[in-house]
Amino acid sequence: MSTILLVEDEDSLVSYLQTELKFENYEVLVAGDGLEALDIYRDNAGNIDLILLDWMLPKLDGLRVMKKIRETDDIPIIMMTAKDYVGDKVAGLDNGADDYITKPFEIEELLARIRVIIRHLDTKPVDKERIYRVNGLVLDTKARSVKQEDQLISLTQREYNLLLVLMQHVNQVLTRDELLNLIWGVDFEGDPNIVDVYVRYVRGKIDTSDQSIIKTIRGIGYSLRDR
Repeated sequence: MSTILLVEDEDSLVSYLQTELKFENYEVLVAGDGLEALDIYRDNAGNIDLILLDWMLPKLDGLRVMKKIRETDDIPIIMMTAKDYVGDKVAGLDNGADDYITKPFEIEELLARIRVIIRHLDTKPVDKERIYRVNGLVLDTKARSVKQEDQLISLTQREYNLLLVLMQHVNQVLTRDELLNLIWGVDFEGDPNIVDVYVRYVRGKIDTSDQSIIKTIRGIGYSLRDR
């Protein structure tokens, strides 16, 4: 049974979504404001599979809640909001949302999006007991560790998977679609810009003052370059 954290302050919508999600055999935790959401998330770390997060929340808005969570975790997040401006959607995706749904929505559409994400939670590139070395960066698949000049780098699971795929294809150009298929799964229906978001996350952790080894290939995708 997958566990969903529902973060919403509208009581009638909470009651409706709880009923529908439980009917689909999901366990549901509920938070009515942003601060409560962070408390429940921290108290249940590792046991929550997905977060349904409203944008407009008391005490701490959904965007700030997501930014706080994204500092340490890449747990799937679907933003729910009455906002339908393109700029708001882009802001949500750029800050780490896996998907975005605008109120009012059909419950069947939301459930379909949840199923796709849950189905691919365990999607991981498999390459047992290999060590990759590129430009001072060392990825050990047995230890599931990444080091740069002997300094351990902390990556979330999704960030690690992205870096692993790029290191497996060093000096090759991978399109955004190829990265989506390899890391998020072939039937991922969220915004493909999620690839750009996670490349930015990984760059922020592995780039040094004198090099950025993940190169953007304009109009195509990305390539990890070995000097």
